[in-house]
Amino acid sequence: MESSIKVGISSCVLGERVRFDSGHKVSNFVTKELSPYFDFVSVCPEVGVGMPVPRPTIRLVSNEERVALVETKNPENDHTDNMLTYSANKVDELQSEQLCGYIVCAKSPTCGMERVKVYSKNSAAKEGVGLYTQTLMQKMPWLPVEEDGRLNDPVLKENFITRVFCLNDFYDSMDGEPTRGKIIDFHSRYKLTLMAHHPESYRSLGRLVADVANYEIEDFYQEYRLGLMKALTNRASRKNNTNVLMHLQGYFKRSLTKEEKEELATVIHDYRIGMLPLLAPLTLIKHYLNTYPDEYLAKQKFLEPYPQEMRLRYGL
Repeated sequence: MESSIKVGISSCVLGERVRFDSGHKVSNFVTKELSPYFDFVSVCPEVGVGMPVPRPTIRLVSNEERVALVETKNPENDHTDNMLTYSANKVDELQSEQLCGYIVCAKSPTCGMERVKVYSKNSAAKEGVGLYTQTLMQKMPWLPVEEDGRLNDPVLKENFITRVFCLNDFYDSMDGEPTRGKIIDFHSRYKLTLMAHHPESYRSLGRLVADVANYEIEDFYQEYRLGLMKALTNRASRKNNTNVLMHLQGYFKRSLTKEEKEELATVIHDYRIGMLPLLAPLTLIKHYLNTYPDEYLAKQKFLEPYPQEMRLRYGL
């Protein structure tokens, strides 16, 4: 099985004993289910800046002017500048790795993606972002980033994996030399995916692609990649998925028998009202696609955005 999809990850989530207490936060989902597909690039920012293992605990502290990274028991030991310098340099280094995603350790003052505790004189608010992950998201705004804990949620998990495989497909399709033709072909394969995730972006990216001749190719590549990945951060809703399924249904109106049309309409309806998972209408559509081939539909990534063996659509 190929595992050439590069994904950054907090070292502790892989099971490396790099935490302040010499422990780890291993994710079985990551190590057992994702590792056959992904080539993980492991980073621990705290070890990266030279902190020992074990080490004093650190936290984010706000003093109105800035958010600082300091030791909990000795706040005069301020690691902010070192961490920001390390983070900028490390993320610049990772730019050459062509990462397709990043899994970070939740709640960490360096790696947390959201709701990290920020302490002030009289209180602590869950409103911060870890300094390293903040730098990562600022410098690589197109990159799918998710926290280890949130990957236990089936909807968030499926969305993250969809984005990772999409970005990898984009890079593979460009093969290091983006052209207008390659981007148009790629966009054509993701039309239904975009329709399911964010109809407004489906329309705006369609207009962007139609205007490709008026762009320098590198500028277009950057703008399209960012728009594509931001669109897919919106989770595909049952309503939007139903619209896509009905759109797919329309392609078969001349091929299917009366009974087959009724069967497909019933399965789509049962999915719409929550009686069936998305897998049910998709399986039937794939069956009809084998019986009545259609080149355009066969290329649509909506039907199989990642390997089916990952079993991510069973609960959707």
